[in-house]
Amino acid sequence: MSNRLSTGVAGLDAYLGGGLIPGTTTAIVAGSGMGKTQFALQFLNAGYAASEESRRGIILDLTARGDSQNHGEYAKSLFDWTISEQSPDKTFDPDEFFAKIRANERYSADYFQAFPFAGRRVTKRDLDEDEWREWKYDLTRRLDATIAFLYTNFAQGARRLVVDGIEPVERQGDSIQFELLEYVDRQIVKKEASWVARDLFRQNFRTYQNQIEANAYSSADVGTILSYTSRETSLEALLEKPLEEGDYFAQANTVIYLGKIRDGLKFRRALYIFKHRGSVCSDEIIPYEIDDSGLHIVQ
Repeated sequence: MSNRLSTGVAGLDAYLGGGLIPGTTTAIVAGSGMGKTQFALQFLNAGYAASEESRRGIILDLTARGDSQNHGEYAKSLFDWTISEQSPDKTFDPDEFFAKIRANERYSADYFQAFPFAGRRVTKRDLDEDEWREWKYDLTRRLDATIAFLYTNFAQGARRLVVDGIEPVERQGDSIQFELLEYVDRQIVKKEASWVARDLFRQNFRTYQNQIEANAYSSADVGTILSYTSRETSLEALLEKPLEEGDYFAQANTVIYLGKIRDGLKFRRALYIFKHRGSVCSDEIIPYEIDDSGLHIVQ
């Protein structure tokens, strides 16, 4: 496995010491309209061209408002990629899963929306006590489907994950989305595959242990992008906002801000690599553009 994952954004990998580091999380933080969705899809699609992967990555959508990011529309126009969606009601069938693997067929879809459509923000401040308790209960019921979606894709060769749909909140502890995100990151994505399988197969683990071990993957090869919509739209405002201790983004290996900068009498888009642990990276403000081919760096 290569020691870098290409971002898929033309011209950006050189500023990141060759790309993103497998086994880590990269937070893409930007206001609406800055190109987060294109960036995320370009990262996923880059796996298709990588000889070590030879397949695209997957999307875990944590929004409760619906798919406002238009992943399917962008994927189709950018890469002629028809994103398949997995139903949250799908029950994991280990016999079918391993039969698909033996037949070299896909068992899992590309996209999974973890929460039911609510059409509004879901935070502790937006719900009353009974509603919040119901959402917490619903979260525990949906963990099995989330584990199945991620595990089966990783076991089938996916090495790229985009987590989307996280809405801005004053305190991350008030967000049901950040609560699930923490679980996904620590208990699924970065956890040893055999232990994730134990959580999924439970009492049937011993029955399928040989097949599980034959399709093991390394969590150290999986790269995650967290796409986060900020309230701030200017790059300067993002840079002035400090990361607080305990902030999820403070834990991310790499943080990239996308925002507007003033260029004379016009505004243009630019990004800044706020941090990129374990690698040399640029400290420049890097202009970029978005066109029909997606997001690309302006040289």
